Amino acid sequence: MPQIKPITDLRNTNEISELCHDSDEPIFITKNGYGDMVVMSMETYERDVSLVSIYRKLASAQQQVDNGETESAEKVFDGLRKKHGYKI
Repeated sequence: MPQIKPITDLRNTNEISELCHDSDEPIFITKNGYGDMVVMSMETYERDVSLVSIYRKLASAQQQVDNGETESAEKVFDGLRKKHGYKI
């Protein structure tokens, strides 16, 4: 469940920091009752950025499959064997 805090709670930086690290998810900050900012730990931010990067790569790979821009595994491995001199 998302954590929502008023902007005045940012005065207590230690509490907000602990909350960010303990909850392992973003904390939504409101100003005058409306969403204003999001605060999160560095670990959570880095994890989320990494996940977005993975999802983008997966979407790109899926698009290549959908467009027929792939080769069979057999062809790829045959090319690698030729390149590196492996014989079966």
